[in-house]
Amino acid sequence: MKYRFSAFLLLMSFVFISAQKIYWSEGRKLTWDDFKSKTNILKGAEVVAFTNCGWEHSAKTTTNPKAPVEMKILTVFNPEKSWKDVTRINDYVLLHEQKHFDIAEMFARKFRKEASEKIKTSADYKKLFNTLYKNILTEYKNFQRKYDAETDHGNNREKQEYYNNFISEELQKLNNYRYIEVS
Repeated sequence: MKYRFSAFLLLMSFVFISAQKIYWSEGRKLTWDDFKSKTNILKGAEVVAFTNCGWEHSAKTTTNPKAPVEMKILTVFNPEKSWKDVTRINDYVLLHEQKHFDIAEMFARKFRKEASEKIKTSADYKKLFNTLYKNILTEYKNFQRKYDAETDHGNNREKQEYYNNFISEELQKLNNYRYIEVS
């Protein structure tokens, strides 16, 4: 009986680990093994890969409207919702997909910056957070669409190079707003 239980725990641990999200960090780049979905949700024959990424956020507030608020905004990649056509993938396509993830981090930093400038208290959070979130989300989605349109999903190598540099420069400009885990 003990053997079956251990095997079940091992299987459950594998399922849990493989379903985890990947949090953006400087030293962790996406690999094709991170794209675990078997379904092309975009359904287009021209689609080589799809990156599902965005943010998770949380806040510690109190009923005291003057109390300081603590916010956490993380950039995440969801492997279980990210897809690839294994017959057409290559390093160049992976770089294009990495940039989608980097764009999510770029806007997370803009979000952190704006939130840190405007939201100081629990009252500020209650009054401003949803509007701030909606505005940055709209900018983020528009930028992602523009990135794909102008690079022709990475097929326009000149535009892709432009965006590679632009995104790196923006991340550097917003370096003070990268997420740092404090223990």
